[in-house]
Amino acid sequence: MAVKDRDRFSTTTRLRALGEQTAARVYRSQTKRQARRSRLTGRAALLALVLCSLIVALAYPMRQYVSQRAEISDLRRERGQARQRVEQLRDLKARWQDDAYAEQQIRRRLHYVMPGETGYVVIDPGGAKQSRADLGAAHRPWYANVWDGVDKADASDQ
Repeated sequence: MAVKDRDRFSTTTRLRALGEQTAARVYRSQTKRQARRSRLTGRAALLALVLCSLIVALAYPMRQYVSQRAEISDLRRERGQARQRVEQLRDLKARWQDDAYAEQQIRRRLHYVMPGETGYVVIDPGGAKQSRADLGAAHRPWYANVWDGVDKADASDQ
């Protein structure tokens, strides 16, 4: 037993055992690191590739979808406004079909008076705010007033 004890405590035996233990630790740590790295790297790369592909594939169609929905809502709003305008114009046309309304508008806009009536134009004391064309409307010929009305109507359409 003395030989075994001496062999067990010899420097070479101790160094060999220490080297084997160190090699085992290094191997275990490399194996764990490689296992973690290989498991995360392969799966993560595949997942990242799939996600990037989905994002790239869906980005343009989603942008088109959103812009088309916005355009549809704008067109619906414009259609509603156009319908309101058509209704207003129908009401105005119906009013102009009435002779009493037409006569009232002619008298008001063109300063016409019925036979036997006397026409008066009342000037506001704060007349500085009124334009010269409005003040002189009663003193001009009727066709000039009609032409001014046509010009104003044409300017309001643009």
